[in-house]
Amino acid sequence: MTIAKTIVLFALAAVAEIGGAWLVWQAVREDRAWWWAGLGVIALGAYGFIAAMQPDANFGRVMAAYGGVFIAGSLVWGMVFDKFMPDRWDVIGAMVCLFGVSVIMFAPRPA
Repeated sequence: MTIAKTIVLFALAAVAEIGGAWLVWQAVREDRAWWWAGLGVIALGAYGFIAAMQPDANFGRVMAAYGGVFIAGSLVWGMVFDKFMPDRWDVIGAMVCLFGVSVIMFAPRPA
């Protein structure tokens, strides 16, 4: 159950952080309405709360692992919302990062 909870929280955190940053980007760089940035700020704040709900109590570990999720999630977000097509090196890099996430979060540790 802890592994499933960790994965779900990482996915929710990725949507909140990447989506929030994308909304701000749209307001600043793509001339969307100011309230897009406001929604982005709210989503970025939600990300902080979602990340804090991770079962692992170590901030550094959770944030380091989330970095890999952010990398892979950003590529997926770009594909869905900006028609970005990652090349094979993007995909390989994201896979390496997700492997690193698995090592950091799920390696057996002494109790």
